[in-house]
Amino acid sequence: MTSETSGTGGTFGRVGIWSGALHASRVDDAGRRAITEALAELDGLGFGTVWIGGSPTPADAAAVVAATRSLTVATGILSIWNHSAEEVAAVVAALGPQERRRFVLGLGVSHGPMVPQYAKPYSAMVEYLDALDAADPSTGARHRVLAALGPKMLRLAAGRALGAHPYLVTAEAREALGPDAVLAPELTVVLDTDPDRARTTARTMLEMYLGLPNYTANLLRLGFTEGDFAGGGSVRLLDALFALGDAAQVVRRTQEYLDAGADHVALQVLTAEEGGGGLPRAEWRALAEAFGDRL
Repeated sequence: MTSETSGTGGTFGRVGIWSGALHASRVDDAGRRAITEALAELDGLGFGTVWIGGSPTPADAAAVVAATRSLTVATGILSIWNHSAEEVAAVVAALGPQERRRFVLGLGVSHGPMVPQYAKPYSAMVEYLDALDAADPSTGARHRVLAALGPKMLRLAAGRALGAHPYLVTAEAREALGPDAVLAPELTVVLDTDPDRARTTARTMLEMYLGLPNYTANLLRLGFTEGDFAGGGSVRLLDALFALGDAAQVVRRTQEYLDAGADHVALQVLTAEEGGGGLPRAEWRALAEAFGDRL
């Protein structure tokens, strides 16, 4: 499937922005105004998709759709344990027809250490997708992606969704997904030309994820070892999972993912000053300029 194709009737584009700071439900009025202003600018920078990271609520997603005009809006990801399929379907149904066309529901099963009710995640996802299919109107396969890492969930993403939105993966993920589904990985970016400082920033974010077995199991499948997880991540692991350096280096690393079979790459900008949070608008502008017409 090409990078210009999505089942929403719109497009993911080749490159998007992933942000965990787009939750209107978690901020005050000033914070909501800041999100709206940032999205208005992002809407004009040329990126194809904005991904709402950090387990957004359905209302968070609706607010981002309302604040944008041309961007595809995707959840990256909404946890199936936090919101029922019926709740999600009702929010999607309330969107206008054009808004629904550019909305993609990204779903995931999260992680056992983070979810008290976590049990049989694959079966739970199948049941959730069945409920979405049965909703009126249906939030069907051509309007959703799955946060898939392992082989079973990747096959489910290929068969019951547009494809997969994997997080913390190397460029080589296409083979497990198959040739016809959308592959839209997240890639974390640190715009810092000092290698040691950039890796320190990356480790502050990665350390938490290395305590989650879904991620470490997948990294072991990709050829890393337990030794790569020590100290917040080896240099080999960091250089494989992150884009570290200037904007030109981010363009090169993104192209590696596209050349390896990704249809779309969702860039998460990580800054030392904000601890990975906030709305890094200056960095978004720098990336848009560096990519130019390659967006």
